[in-house]
Amino acid sequence: MSADTPKIDTSIPHNARIWNYWLGGKDNYPVDREMGEQIRSFFPEIVDNAVADRGFLVRAVTYLAKEEGVRQFLDIGTGLPTHNNTHEVAQSVAPEARVVYVDNDPLVLAHARALLTGSEKGATAYVDADLRDPDTILSEAERTLDFSQPVALMLLGVINFVDDDAEVRSILDRLLAALAPGSFLVVSHPVDDIDHERAHEVAAAWNEKGTPKLTVRSAAGVRTFFDGLELLEPGVVSCSLWRPEDTEVGEVRPVAEYGGVARKG
Repeated sequence: MSADTPKIDTSIPHNARIWNYWLGGKDNYPVDREMGEQIRSFFPEIVDNAVADRGFLVRAVTYLAKEEGVRQFLDIGTGLPTHNNTHEVAQSVAPEARVVYVDNDPLVLAHARALLTGSEKGATAYVDADLRDPDTILSEAERTLDFSQPVALMLLGVINFVDDDAEVRSILDRLLAALAPGSFLVVSHPVDDIDHERAHEVAAAWNEKGTPKLTVRSAAGVRTFFDGLELLEPGVVSCSLWRPEDTEVGEVRPVAEYGGVARKG
């Protein structure tokens, strides 16, 4: 870690570490576990959201690598490495897959360099940058990815930390403009469609102490981020309901984390 890398602030709960806690990881601090338990006390389904979001990532990446032949993935807001990370899923299908992770949290940076190593045939890289700086993301990612070929742009649980819809649109337009036709956009986002009141209670509790600040949108609002793209079936739905595996037993319950995948024409 360079001398000018921001220090890890363990006094303020942070999204990446709380998410890591909900997923059963160990890379978190007491302040993160306290916030995670506070939210879980009145919204116990939040852990289901986290698990469903990771399941969505696995199925979306597997589909894109296996069925669409995608060999390049740009994963922005990757969070702390846990299990079934994007490069592990993609390279299990295609060992030559190339994956670039982007995040701006110093703890994520420290772990990413150690854990996100990838296969010998493929490549895995990490970019220390903010979603709000797409030009830096693209210039750094271009060291590993070939933008003349399709790329899957992964934005799982990160757009919700940009509260202005116009700013989100601007970021998406800049990123997608750099990608070749046949590229894909993959998004997951918390929504208030299932339980409007509690969804906003969670956001308020988070924003009182946590960082970065969280925005909850409607499913219809999330759907607008795919405007101009070919949205794949089944559209923007609960992450648990996006092409669930046939082997999953019992009824698949919807969660308040929605996801979708779309193709750039």
